[in-house]
This record gives sequence, structure tokens and C-alpha cells, in this order.
Amino acid sequence: MSLDVAIVGGEVVDGTGSGRVRADIGIRNGRIVSIGKLDEPAARQIDAEGKVVAPGFIDVHTHYDAQVMWDGALSPSPFHGVTTVVAGNCGFTLAPLSKDSAPYVTEMLARVEGMPLETLREGLDFGWQTFGQYLDRIEGNVAVNIGLLVGHSTIRRLALGEDWRRAASDEEVASMKQLVAQSIEAGALGFSSTWSESHNDGNGDPVPSRFATAEELIELSAVLRDYPGTWLEFLPIATQMFPEDRIGLMAEMSAAANRLLNWNLLLFRRDIPDEAIASRLSASDVAREFGGEVIALTLPILAPLRLNLGTGMLFDIEPAWAAVLAQPHDQKIRDLSDPDVRKRLAAAAGESPHRWYRMHGLQFEHVESPQFADVQGMTIAAAAANRDVEPFDLLFDVALADDLRTVFFYPSDGDDPETWQRRVAAWHDPRTLIGGSDAGAHLDMLATFGYFTDLIGPSVRERKLLSLEAAIKLITYDAAAAFGLRGRGQLDIGYCADVVVFDENEVGGLPVEPREDLPANGMRLYNEATGIDYVLVNGEVIIEHGELTNARPGTVLRSGVHTTTVTPGSPRTVVPPAD
Repeated sequence: MSLDVAIVGGEVVDGTGSGRVRADIGIRNGRIVSIGKLDEPAARQIDAEGKVVAPGFIDVHTHYDAQVMWDGALSPSPFHGVTTVVAGNCGFTLAPLSKDSAPYVTEMLARVEGMPLETLREGLDFGWQTFGQYLDRIEGNVAVNIGLLVGHSTIRRLALGEDWRRAASDEEVASMKQLVAQSIEAGALGFSSTWSESHNDGNGDPVPSRFATAEELIELSAVLRDYPGTWLEFLPIATQMFPEDRIGLMAEMSAAANRLLNWNLLLFRRDIPDEAIASRLSASDVAREFGGEVIALTLPILAPLRLNLGTGMLFDIEPAWAAVLAQPHDQKIRDLSDPDVRKRLAAAAGESPHRWYRMHGLQFEHVESPQFADVQGMTIAAAAANRDVEPFDLLFDVALADDLRTVFFYPSDGDDPETWQRRVAAWHDPRTLIGGSDAGAHLDMLATFGYFTDLIGPSVRERKLLSLEAAIKLITYDAAAAFGLRGRGQLDIGYCADVVVFDENEVGGLPVEPREDLPANGMRLYNEATGIDYVLVNGEVIIEHGELTNARPGTVLRSGVHTTTVTPGSPRTVVPPAD
């Protein structure tokens, strides 16, 4: 019996951290059947001479819930070697819902996850209601493997109707618990939620999960205890220091579920002191005392921000700004032209701890109006000084001249040797896991979806922060082991044939550029990669020499079928796929 695919002549890095070996890989029926010198014929042979052959990369924090409905390739992730993604994070999912809750969920996603509203309205038909119906719509139509958590805010809006800006009754909590259970029985990988003050809905109000009590969150988390192969995801707060109540809450959620909880996001910048990092990581230490396990997701790259007043994301973290930016476009224009409103917003920004309100750091990256062409590339403070105007007045004047399309850039602080070493230390801390790309969301703000090729490329090759074998382990085996993804994250006989073939001397991300290719001509930041020769999912080629094929071999990952249970404190190992 011949092989379906033979990958020959490459240097195999199996994902476990072991050193590379020169070997061939034989694939049949979506599984790896041989590693070594092949003596069987193959329907297709891939020449990997001089290339690295590694497990497909795993992105554990995405928001592809909407995009998957019009783009089963989940671009640009596969161009960066990603073969498995987890969506449904932060409490925001597209199921379960009703005809009544669907419009609210659409507007919530547009606001909190930075997805163009018209794109969502054109790209989603809402031909489903239950979580199972949603998963069935995806099955057979994806290039990469995708699993989804069920989101608290979506469930809370369904269970409480329009009156959700309050604590839930016992009966309503019971209803939400039933919805969580039904979703997991249909295949949801777990439960996600948020208390972060950065999460506001289409009206500028806190999203539904932010009105939940600690008791509600703990009860909903406890549902997972009865279901194998599940986990929790939570955003506790947006500020640097973790209050004790958030640390204790995550510990109790994890202990109640008897499952791992991951939170987003541990960032490293020069202005974030070590005590703030220690405060956040202490959540893991406290969780162990409760019998739980809490881990932080941390990005292995610089993460500059691109902001605008059209969507208002992150500018709306202060209530005064949120009240203005949540309004319809024309009303926003009127308010931002009002001197009194401007003074109020400037005062709120001056009292805020958040860095993007600091005009000495925020820059004009993209300005459309010829009237203000000279300010592009300058900080707002410097441009305002040149024009002898107040910085906030200039910010608003330029944005209004561009019909709120001006792109403001806040560069990532921390591209220095000391901060890179702090990041590396965290990557190897058992209290963390590489992740937090937000791929599929914040489409005009973030381009962190490509961190994989930056890590195995520039961070290994140029920054020399770690070995290639160690880098690959962080984004394959470690991710699969933490979340119990069966048969993925490792190249071994019997395991799923999710494989990346790349040139370690060339791999890296291409320049980030805007692209208007979403439904309704929506815009997103986008880049692909160099050096990625082949990407295979379940034994089928989905990327060949930088080009996407028409293959859609991805599996919709369902809890307990494609995942195994990881309990707090248990050894993290990858287990073979179920037969």
C-alpha cells in the first residue's frame, strides 16, 4: 500500500525540544505512518532537502468565529505555518443565540473585537442558533483545524434578554449553566469570559459578562468538571497590577472546574516594572493553593498598536471617551467638533494610566487629508508644537478631516536587549504559554497573527534568543500538551499529519499592509511570510510555495473527541489521537 505523501530529505524537528534529525516522513490517511528512511512509493513526494520539517503551529487565542463563515482558509494564519486555531475567546462567540440576540452580538463583535460592522452584516447569515448547528456549518469547510470555546457574553445576552445589565437570578444562572453544558456536549472546548474594562459593546456599555458576579463565573466554570477535554479562558483586567479579587476569582474558577484556566495577556515593555509582572504571575501561585491551575498567555513579539477614532477601540477604555465613540458616526463628528467635549476628553485622558492617551508617544501613521499631510510620521505632541495648537485639538482636527479614518500609531516599547531577555525568561516559565495573537479581530489595530514566523525566524536567527528546537516546542508541543489537543503539536508515528516545511534562513513576516478584501470591502491589516514552503493539515497540502491551495482538510475539534482532559497539576504531555 503506497503512501499518500512522502516528505523526504528534510531535517525533522519533532516539537518535543529534541535535536533535529535528518529523516523522511511518510503520511497515509491523514496520519504519520513512518519516520526515517522511506522504502514505500508515494502518490506525492515533497522535496525538503535543506529545509526544516516541523509540526504545524498552534494558535490558542484567536477570534476567527466570524471570518470562518466567509474565509475557510482563515488567512493569513496558514501562511505563517499555523495548522490549528482556537476561537471563541474572551466570552465572544456566535453561538448559541436567537433571532433577538443576533443583532446585539453582531454589534458587540464589531465594537469589542474591531470587526467592520458592515462586513459582519454582509458576511453572516445567522442560519444557526445552537452551538452544535454553528459547528456543523463549519465542518468540511476549513483549511486548518479549528476548535471553539463558548462565550459568556453571548450566553448571558441570550439567557437574560435585553435586561442583562445586572446580577443574574438563580434561575438565570441555572439557564446559563444549561446553555454551557449543551454547547460543550455539542463540541465546545470550554468556557470563556471577561471582566476587562477594555471590553465594551456596540452601545459603549460594558459587555454582558462584566455584569456577572464572581459567584456566577464560578458556577458556570464548574460545569466543565463533568466534561472531558475542556478548559477555561478569562480576561481579568486591563491594568498592569492584578487586584487580589481577580487573582482569587481565577483560582476559584479553575478549582471549581478542575481544569486549567488561561488568561490574556502578559506583555513586556520597558515601562512595565518587574513588580507588575510578578503581580500577574502570582495568579498561578495562588491558584495552586486552591487546587487550580492558571497560566498566562504571552506574545513573543513586539506589539505596536494602530488606533483610530472610527472604531474607537482602546480609546474607549475611559468611560468619557466610550460615551462619545459609541455613538453613530455623524453624532461622533459633531461631538468631536465641540470644544467642551474636547476639553472633557482631554481631561479624562490626562488622568488615565493607559499609555495610548499620551500624545508624546502617539504618532500620525496614516493621514489622508492634504491639509495635514505634513504631520504624518510625527508624534502628535511634536506636530502640535509646530502648529502652536493643543495636542488633543490637533488629534481631533486631523481625524475629522479624514472622516475618522486617520491611523494613529503607538510604537511598541521594549525592543532592547534587557526587555527581550525578560520575555525569554517568561517563555520558559511554567506559568506561561506562548499565545494571544487575537487573529481575526482588531483588524485595523493589530497584526500579531504572524508571531510564529517572527519567533522561528528573526528571534532565532537574528536576535539569537533561543534555539530553533526550543522555539518550535513553544508553539507546538507546549500548546497541545497544555490544552490536551490529541495527536497534534508533535511529529510521531500515529499522530495527525499537521506539518510545516520551511527554510530557517529565510523564514519571516512580510511588511504589514492594509487590505480591503473583507465582505462589504472591509479593511484589515494583513501580511504573509517568506520561507514557508509547505503547510500540510491532516496530510493534505494547504500552502505550497507561498500559495494557498483549494484543499479544506481541517478538522472541527470537539471536546472529548479531539481533546483529552488536563487537570490542574497533571503532567503536560501530548497523547495520540483517538482511533
